[in-house]
Amino acid sequence: MESLFSPSLILSLIFLAVGVFIIAKGLVIVRQSEVMVIERLGSFNRVLESGINIIIPFIERPRPITIIRYVKMGQEYHPVASDEVRIDRRETVMDFPGQPVVTTDNVTVSINGALYYQIIDPRRAVYEVANMSQAVEVLAKTTLRSVVGKMELDKLFESRSEVNNAIQSEMEEPASKWGVKLTRVEVQDISMPEEVEEAMRLQMAAERKRRATVTEAEGEKAAAIAMAQGQRESAILNAQGDKESAILRAQGEQESIRLVLSAMGDSQENKQAVIGYLLGQSYIKALPTMAKDGERVFVPYESSALLGSMGMFRELAGSPEDAARHLLRKDGLRGGLVGGSASGA
Repeated sequence: MESLFSPSLILSLIFLAVGVFIIAKGLVIVRQSEVMVIERLGSFNRVLESGINIIIPFIERPRPITIIRYVKMGQEYHPVASDEVRIDRRETVMDFPGQPVVTTDNVTVSINGALYYQIIDPRRAVYEVANMSQAVEVLAKTTLRSVVGKMELDKLFESRSEVNNAIQSEMEEPASKWGVKLTRVEVQDISMPEEVEEAMRLQMAAERKRRATVTEAEGEKAAAIAMAQGQRESAILNAQGDKESAILRAQGEQESIRLVLSAMGDSQENKQAVIGYLLGQSYIKALPTMAKDGERVFVPYESSALLGSMGMFRELAGSPEDAARHLLRKDGLRGGLVGGSASGA
C-alpha cells in the first residue's frame, strides 16, 4: 500500500489536477460576434476576440458588463438586469415602454419607442460608463422628450421620420463616447387622452366636409364657366349668322331693286315708284305683327296711300311683281303709279 501511494505519485497527481484545473480555467472559447474584456490584477489587459484563447486563472479574469432588458408581463414591461462577461457585438434592440411627453401645444402623449444600437468599442462600453444599457435608455428618453417638446401634436403624427432622425443625430455624439453606435431609432406607438383623440376625430370630419364643399364649389364654378363660354360662343355664332343673313338679304334687296330699276328705267319718277313699292311691301309684311296684340290697328295716312297704291297694283295685275311687269308694257299706267307714290310720300 505504501508503494502505491508514494509521495512522488501523490505530488504528481496534485500537479496533474492543478494543471487540468488551470487548463480548464485558462482555456476560453469565444464565439463569433462576441468579445471578452480581460483584466489582469484589476487592470485592463486585452480584449479576447472570437476563437480559442488562453488566460491565466486567478490573475486574469473577464470584466462583466451590465445589460438591461425589458420583459413584458401582462400589459406592462419590467426591466431585468444581468451581468454578462461575453459582450455581444451584434445589433441589439431596446424596446423601452411608453414615456409621457408634452408637446409644444401642451398635449401630453405617451410614446413607445425602440432603439437599435451596436457595441463598437467593448473597452469603452465597460470602463467609460457604469451601466451602458441604462445610460443609452435614459439618453433616448430625454432626447425624445426634447425633440417632441418642440413640435405640435399634428406635426408629430406627420413627421415620425423627422423625429427619428433628430433623436438619432442628437444621441450619436454622447453614445460614441461609450463605444456604442446608434443605428436607428423608431417611434412605435403614440397614445393620447380620449378627449384629445375625440377632438382630432371631429377635426378630421370637419376637414373632410370642408374639402367636399370646396370640391363641389369648384365643380359648380367650372360648370358655370363652361356654360358661360358655351353661351358666349353660341351668341357669337348667332351674331355671325345674323350678320351674314342680313348681308345676304341686303344683297338680295339690292339686286332686286337694281333689276326693277333696270326694267323700269333710271328716271326720278321710276325711282320714286320703286321706293313706294318697296315701302308698301314692308307695310304689308308688318300688318300681321301690328294686329297680333290688339283688335284695332291705327295706320298712318302715308301708309294708307301706300296700301292704296299696292291695292291698285293687285287690282291691275294681281300682285306687285305682276304690276311692275304690267307697268313696263303700259306707259299710261306708269304715270298713275308715280302720282300715287308721290301723294303717299
